[in-house]
Amino acid sequence: MNNLNVGEKIYKSIKKLFPINRSLTGNGNRASLKILGKISGKMKILEFKSGKKVFDWTIPPEWNVEDAFIKCDGEKIVDFKKNNLHLVSYSEPINKEISFKELNEHLYSIKSKPKSIPYITSYYKKRWGFCLNHNDRIKLDKFKSYKVYIESSFNKKGSLSIGEILIKGKSKKEIILSTNICHPSLVNNELCAPVILAYLAKYFADLNNFFTLRILFLPETIGAITYINKNLKTLKKNFRAGFHITCFGDKGNFSMISSKYANSYSDKVAKKILKTKKKIKVYKFQKCGSDERQYNFPGVNLPVVTLTRTKFGNYKEYHNSMDNLKITNPKLLTESFNFLIKIINLINYEKNKFLKKKVNKKLKITKLINSKY
Repeated sequence: MNNLNVGEKIYKSIKKLFPINRSLTGNGNRASLKILGKISGKMKILEFKSGKKVFDWTIPPEWNVEDAFIKCDGEKIVDFKKNNLHLVSYSEPINKEISFKELNEHLYSIKSKPKSIPYITSYYKKRWGFCLNHNDRIKLDKFKSYKVYIESSFNKKGSLSIGEILIKGKSKKEIILSTNICHPSLVNNELCAPVILAYLAKYFADLNNFFTLRILFLPETIGAITYINKNLKTLKKNFRAGFHITCFGDKGNFSMISSKYANSYSDKVAKKILKTKKKIKVYKFQKCGSDERQYNFPGVNLPVVTLTRTKFGNYKEYHNSMDNLKITNPKLLTESFNFLIKIINLINYEKNKFLKKKVNKKLKITKLINSKY
């Protein structure tokens, strides 16, 4: 792959994926994984049945939505088809005329960011809702009635989709890279990381790697729990290092969230590469909030580090419609892509360095023995 224009390719793929509605489950996730799979050329899409118990969690019903809107005087004032953030993820179906007072109980906006549409979910509690920018919300007429329509479905016989890429190396020991695919039209959180990892898989597929690469595309929390539940024995047996990638395309400085005890090989490698950058941030595990929680959970104990630029929750565009295509560019995406290549190359280099020392030590012993005779 030509590294000079990889950022352009990543950006174009993000643009293609941007309009697709994604959630914990559903057709949007499968469509996104198919696109990512074509980029990587290596992906398997794994399906896990709704209702399946995974540790002490249960995979939810598969949720899909065809349409959703609010109408007033026959005109659509909120339209899911124009921006999928307008609908609270996992909303129940509804088709009725209601008062402003009732509607207002199901509306979400951000007063401090009046031009932004918030990203709201309700995965495990049945309800419905719409999101809109605060400027539009305060313009709504309190004396009019509103038609609310959500054409959504919950399939108890559906499934949760996970993307898995396995690039075999000389060793069965694995470097785990994971990211999330459950966010709708949000770029930094989360389209940059999945697309970067798809291109990374394509890059390393053509190389003679020492370690095996396991790259995972997961719905956050429940996806990681589901995958770990099925594969824990293999993951523990073959684990060499692990990195969860999130919020990886903005202009923020490279950062990391340490593993649980902050002393793992994953931590050491990440810190070595981070030290080549300026103004880095190393967060303690107590600042966790993504899938590093699942990997480091007691009983699982996989020392996975989270790699990020601006940490989730720490930038103004987080979980709202400002996290759009303007938040990144090909240059930033190339930087992030190359950062991960350096991480993997360092792990391979240190192993080769160790092997060379071992070989040299054997040679010295052989020379010493031969000199006696």
